[in-house]
Amino acid sequence: MENKKIKQILKSVQEGTLDLSAAMKQLRDFPYEDVGVAKVDHHRELRHGIPEVIFAKGKELEDIKVIAEAMIIKSGKLLITKATKDIYHCVHALCKKNKIKAEYYEKSGVISAGGKKKKTGLVAVLSAGTSDMPVVEEAVATASFLGSKTVSVHDVGVAGLHRVVNARKVFNDANVLIVAAGMEGALPSVIGGMTDKPIIAVPTSVGYGTGFGGITALFAMLNSCVPGIAVMNIDNGFGAGVLAHKINSLTRNH
Repeated sequence: MENKKIKQILKSVQEGTLDLSAAMKQLRDFPYEDVGVAKVDHHRELRHGIPEVIFAKGKELEDIKVIAEAMIIKSGKLLITKATKDIYHCVHALCKKNKIKAEYYEKSGVISAGGKKKKTGLVAVLSAGTSDMPVVEEAVATASFLGSKTVSVHDVGVAGLHRVVNARKVFNDANVLIVAAGMEGALPSVIGGMTDKPIIAVPTSVGYGTGFGGITALFAMLNSCVPGIAVMNIDNGFGAGVLAHKINSLTRNH
């Protein structure tokens, strides 16, 4: 449940347009709602600004449906990561029933519905190669859902540094940069030497044998010579999108 909705309930009680029992009914699931298969944390956004998100991988379709329906009814929005098309079709039907539009990001498996309409600030997301797109898309979808404006710059890896130079205007315009790279994971360090903006590095599982599914890129980013780079877990575009939105929110409020 959003802060705005809680304030509306309390204001209605104060003004006498909503009686106490009706208000209690609306707030009865504080701090969470037990739907059997999960305890849905409706008040997570109230505590730290980011609503609960459904991680679909490993969950049964019916369980996701129950959780998603509880979220839609309570808050009118939801974000799901690592979802399949079958999950999307199910969630889309739920959203349509509640007059909410659901969007499916096929590369990353993100389902977004009822996110913030007003986008502010700017989060720039850069990828070393086209193979990093699923992670980039997850980061973009997450930051946008939460209310940040986003811009993407694709395929500017270190194999062609002139492409990075041509993307410098994006560095200047954005409040925070997300940089996704696999292989040797050098791109965040290169960009870190070209800008004073906060950088969130995301190692991707793209690469050959000794890339070890992104571990080489992760270690490279953690050992960057550029100070102050934040490093996410391998393929964690969602985490990068959340952190970028939080930084973007702080910046635009000054």
